[in-house]
Amino acid sequence: MKRRLILGERIMHVDAKTPLNCVFTAKIAGTINEENLHSALQKIQQKHPLLQMNIDASGKTPYFVLNENIGKIPVRVAERFTDEDWLIESKIEWYKLFDTQNEPLARVVWLKGETASELLLVLPHCICDGTTILNLLREVMTLIDNPKQELTPYPSFLTVKDLLPGDFSISKLGHFKGKIFAALGRLFFFFKSTSDHNLDRSNYAIHWKISTENTKNLLLKCKAENTTVHAAICVAFMEAFKQVQGEKAHGKVICPVDIRRFVEAIKQDTMFAFAPIAELKLDQTENSFWTKAQRLKSDLDAKVSEMKVYDLLGMSEYFHSSVNKMIGFLRTTKGTHDVTLSNMGLLNIPKDYQNFSIETIYSPTVAFPWKNANTLVCSTFNGQLDFSFMSNESFLKEFDARQIKDRAMEMIKENLNELANV
Repeated sequence: MKRRLILGERIMHVDAKTPLNCVFTAKIAGTINEENLHSALQKIQQKHPLLQMNIDASGKTPYFVLNENIGKIPVRVAERFTDEDWLIESKIEWYKLFDTQNEPLARVVWLKGETASELLLVLPHCICDGTTILNLLREVMTLIDNPKQELTPYPSFLTVKDLLPGDFSISKLGHFKGKIFAALGRLFFFFKSTSDHNLDRSNYAIHWKISTENTKNLLLKCKAENTTVHAAICVAFMEAFKQVQGEKAHGKVICPVDIRRFVEAIKQDTMFAFAPIAELKLDQTENSFWTKAQRLKSDLDAKVSEMKVYDLLGMSEYFHSSVNKMIGFLRTTKGTHDVTLSNMGLLNIPKDYQNFSIETIYSPTVAFPWKNANTLVCSTFNGQLDFSFMSNESFLKEFDARQIKDRAMEMIKENLNELANV
């Protein structure tokens, strides 16, 4: 089997020399059976077609190619010394390519300690989104605990058409629009600066958690105010960017949306990488934190409901001729948003197993090679909100990023003080 990367995958692939990896980490208390770990990885590899493929980037167009001689998912074992080792190892994995012959597009780092371990799942972003890596972690944990359980393989799609409903077709007008928009896109990116960009390894990640009590109070407060935790976090960070960066702040946030809510062919346990996005703007006319959060929630709901994902998938295929220019644009342009916020929500994965338990899960980290690498990922596990804030020293100094993080958290806590009045 051989299939061309669809546009979203192609952008996240970047090129053959640029790593763009997601690292997802779970802290384990108890005993992990090594044999069961390898058996679990073998079973998930047999289930998911993308873990049986390599990327052939030898030509102008990269392809996923089935490799019948693919190796097993490798496990690198390292000694665990502190609770911060996982973040150090994550940074190492950011910059390691998946380019070894017969190496699958996944690997695991196992930090082994006397009383605790971390498992780090590492995958290139072009084959995974947040739902993908959460599902893989769930499958790994389940199979380590119960090695006799079997997984059901599924076929890979071959083209975007396989993801669309049988009665969906692009009209002649749509086909014409696709060609026109693609031509305009090529013209737009032609005039943008897309000079060669050397790999910058000054990315960083800041990680923290909110206490169980504050997580619960934030959820209750958001419900009382008819808004969401996601909207509240968006407002807090956009306000924090404005306070720390002043006129440099844009008052905008980009939010990826899980495509599975729209496309029936992409199941919850299907590996997939493309996510449509919604851009949200802070209402500068309001002073109330919660009114801003309410309006942001309404804006996001409206934009999600208006998404025509089938049209987006179909039309995106017209832009392959511009993809290198698009990537060059992302690597050289600051953009008009403060941060990309990916909220994985409540992580649907068991905490306790027969011989071990998941003590905590850290929100994924990633080192985007874009000029604007500002990325915030949050998730909730075992009653605690968890955050990973990533950027690049050349775009946003880590000192400033920590100030933004501190101010955003202060703002949330300040507005939680109103809880007693609800």
